[in-house]
Amino acid sequence: MSANLTEKEFSQHLNSTFRVKFVDGELPLELVEVKGYPASPSEQSGMERFSVLFDGPRDIRLPQATYQLRHPEMGEVDIFLVPISGDEKGVRYEAVFNYYK
Repeated sequence: MSANLTEKEFSQHLNSTFRVKFVDGELPLELVEVKGYPASPSEQSGMERFSVLFDGPRDIRLPQATYQLRHPEMGEVDIFLVPISGDEKGVRYEAVFNYYK
């Protein structure tokens, strides 16, 4: 069973590990930040806007694509991930959500 992909749901799992499936196997990604974006007065109301940021190991850098992530409580979810930075510590990935509630 997969969870609702909401800011509230992801926030409940901050600092937990997701497993991402890719061609060569699986990779652990840690959910390190959930960042909400409040609507400005000129924007349409009723939207859910937020980003989730994951940290992964430095030895594998996944290209931007849709991946299946598995979490013990959220279940399996398909998310479009984009690598946004990388250094000797690892690679950071971001997924952006923008949809009607």
